[in-house]
Amino acid sequence: MDKVLEVKNINKFFYEPNTFQVLKDISFSIDKGEFVSVMGKSGCGKSTLLYILSTMDTDYKGELFLNNEKLTGQSSDNLSIVRNKHIGFVFQFHYLLPEFTVLDNVMLPAKKLGLKSKEEIEHDAMEILKKLDVQEQALKIASRISGGQKQRIAIARSLINNPSIIMGDEPTGNLDSKNAANVFSILKELSQEQNLSLLVVTHDNDFASKTDRIIEMEDGRIISYDKKL
Repeated sequence: MDKVLEVKNINKFFYEPNTFQVLKDISFSIDKGEFVSVMGKSGCGKSTLLYILSTMDTDYKGELFLNNEKLTGQSSDNLSIVRNKHIGFVFQFHYLLPEFTVLDNVMLPAKKLGLKSKEEIEHDAMEILKKLDVQEQALKIASRISGGQKQRIAIARSLINNPSIIMGDEPTGNLDSKNAANVFSILKELSQEQNLSLLVVTHDNDFASKTDRIIEMEDGRIISYDKKL
């Protein structure tokens, strides 16, 4: 099985106000098409780990690989390109630009990457919106659609550059149970039909129990790589 993401002996310290080790010898890998959730109590290091895996935080010890390429030690400019091209993000809060249309929001990361024409990007964005069954929202202003729809649009935006992996930080944390179930089924479908890898930090037992694998964290360590609820 091809590894999409691999981390080796990641350690992370905070130095203010006192030295504190927040991540301790974290090692694991995620295969192509695998849907993995990360669980653990607040403060166990889940979000800190996600920041490192997403290349936003480079102040750590250890090694990080994406598609077998070592990212540790690369320049911030290179990491910015890698992040935009290969990693899609879905957060608890959708972070859509409220005054832009839905379509413009979905197109933004591809415009930033600059590998396709505006027409190609617009075509790709519409295809993704159709896939997620929200194409009729395309020309609406983002602030005028419902919370569940906003999270679908955030997923659409994360897909526009055809990433290797989608990383989520509590993507259903702000949704009611019906919309949470809808978001989960969209993510599961992406994993199964497009062989897309997903790594999602969640507190939601129901969500995690339906993923392929659960990585459980406690006090900065991984205590289980394959927990089943």
